Amino acid sequence: MKETKIMLGHGSGGKMMHDLIEGLFLKHFSNPILREQTDAAILSTESAEIAFTTDSFVIDPIFFPGGNIGKLAVCGTVNDLAVSGAVPLYLSVSMIIEEGFPLEDLEKIVISLAEEAKKAEVLIVTGDTKVVNKGKCDKLFINTAGIGRISKVDNQIAKARNILPGDLVLINGTIGDHGMAIMNVRESFHFRSTVESDCASLNGLIREVVEQYPVKFMRDPTRGGVATVLNELATKTGFGIELDETTLPVLKGVKAMCELLGFDPLQVANEGKVLLVVAESDAKRVLETMKMNELGANSTIIGRVVSEHPGRVVLKNETGGRRIIDSLTGDQLPRIC
Repeated sequence: MKETKIMLGHGSGGKMMHDLIEGLFLKHFSNPILREQTDAAILSTESAEIAFTTDSFVIDPIFFPGGNIGKLAVCGTVNDLAVSGAVPLYLSVSMIIEEGFPLEDLEKIVISLAEEAKKAEVLIVTGDTKVVNKGKCDKLFINTAGIGRISKVDNQIAKARNILPGDLVLINGTIGDHGMAIMNVRESFHFRSTVESDCASLNGLIREVVEQYPVKFMRDPTRGGVATVLNELATKTGFGIELDETTLPVLKGVKAMCELLGFDPLQVANEGKVLLVVAESDAKRVLETMKMNELGANSTIIGRVVSEHPGRVVLKNETGGRRIIDSLTGDQLPRIC
């Protein structure tokens, strides 16, 4: 590959596209299934129940503290499967690339995709590449699909049907890191902050928990943050949820940025966090298990399901007052993932 930039010919279906696939994508994604290069990947699984998800990534900027659009594409898709109770197995990766995009940057992104897929123990088995005229796409967009194996026991986790008052809400670490990291670099605020995106694949951490304990609900609080997930849960179950402000894990840098910009950390996006609801009798052991994993070292209990104020999420603040936490309305920070 002698070219240094992506050209329209790279999306033509001809030799240039073939060279791009062979010299870049297959070079880094290579595995027996992908090397077949069929239009549809033929997959095998031991389970009759399969979880399937798809996602698109249009984040701006495409390189950010803690990751890039490639790493994010894998983490986001893997996590959507994992929080549904599935074991992620296969991914597809499709790219829409703007003419003129530097091949050097594309390779960095492809390498990140490959490295994160390997870390998450999933295979990239099929994909597609399109190149559009300069100015018709903002650098690079990625679409993914993911397939996972799921048991009949675990397929109830995403449905939140067994939640009862008294159950506890856990999270595996600090909230709002991803959103504030992106805001800082995109808007060039130059805050003296070391905040990085929490972008990470959580399937290993989640599997360690669900294989040992009955988890009643899981969700990754991405766009809309913790507040939106818990409001959706409260509406779905008909119960209330109470949060304790003193237990909310928020980095000082994130808290300072949110206060300055008028954001609520509970509504800011995360890309490496999972919310779990478990019975109070299991919570201590689940927390201990999570803390043994690097991605759950800062896990904590942040709330409780209650019969009061049905369908509402209420935050008890440090002074003993209470306020209603609503879902995020509008788009607080466009193109966050």
